[in-house]
Amino acid sequence: MPLLDRFRQAPPSAFGRLRHDVSIGVADAAISALWALSGRVRDISEPRPREHLITLTVTDRRMVAHDEDVVALTFTASDGATLPPWHPGAHLDLHLPSGRIRQYSLCGDPSVRDSYRIAVRRIADGGGGSVEVHEKLHPGVAVGTLGPRNAFPLTLPGYGSPARLLHFVAGGIGITPILPMLALAQRFEVPWTMSYAGRSRASLPFLDEVAAYGERVRLHTDDVAGVPAAGDLLGECPDGTTVYACGPAPMLTAVRSALAGRAGVELHFERFAAPPVVDGAPFSVSITSTGAVVPVAADETLLSALDRSGVHAAYSCRQGFCGTCRTRVLAGTVDHRDTLLTEPERAGGMMLTCVSRAPAGQRLTLDL
Repeated sequence: MPLLDRFRQAPPSAFGRLRHDVSIGVADAAISALWALSGRVRDISEPRPREHLITLTVTDRRMVAHDEDVVALTFTASDGATLPPWHPGAHLDLHLPSGRIRQYSLCGDPSVRDSYRIAVRRIADGGGGSVEVHEKLHPGVAVGTLGPRNAFPLTLPGYGSPARLLHFVAGGIGITPILPMLALAQRFEVPWTMSYAGRSRASLPFLDEVAAYGERVRLHTDDVAGVPAAGDLLGECPDGTTVYACGPAPMLTAVRSALAGRAGVELHFERFAAPPVVDGAPFSVSITSTGAVVPVAADETLLSALDRSGVHAAYSCRQGFCGTCRTRVLAGTVDHRDTLLTEPERAGGMMLTCVSRAPAGQRLTLDL
């Protein structure tokens, strides 16, 4: 691939840089200057922020795991427009017909601008989003989205990352954000390996696409060799490796523990479930609309306590970064544990019920 094409196609680094190399940085500045000049001549202005939902229509649907618990859906813009661009690791906040908002990783090809692909595992006892996707989203059905967002960006060695090689760890449906990363690393000829784990081969989504990469990928299935240890998933993992991991919480906890203290190994991860509560203490909340008091245990989130008590509260990521569960606090002191809300929002009484809490024994009054 020509150098300039590589430069143009590389995803931005976590710091917004396109490449670690100084010479490419100079080229970046030169190209930016030329575009700025030509933009003035052609009177090009930056696009306004998107304020309205993009309506997507399901155009294709197929099962991508042999146990038939994972369905892949392809969407196109209902008006036929080109879709907003994205980079590996991005997800969509889908506004489902029921009104639920759920997050699903994009697992298609970022260079395709007229469609998006996601995959969803059916969780019968979950919050209802996956069941709705499986039972209701058939070709022709419309959903909404504000466009791609990326909380799990990939940075390639030599293009913003000082690493020498990449190692990917995927557990089950955790393959979805990893798939586009594999394709990009392969395209840029970056050295990489991957461990792919699941209950059985039948439960592994996109096994045919992953198998096409040959010996770079190692499969680990519980029914053959038992639950893999962190060492099985990480392999040699020498200094200079960057690890990207996505999967169930126990797997991520094991990987994080194994890499603790490894200064020469960088870890990026994304979980598909709420993180465990750390250093929690019991407290309670009062619901303004009903006067009900809901106790929150030390080891559960406020969002979980509300759901357990039958109090409707919107949510999506359950990890403190999407903002869907933003709720106004009318009285009480909040122990903020998110990284999303601004200081003015906090001062104005907002909190995220999925991660934030109250100090031990105190009570919050919520505008619910």
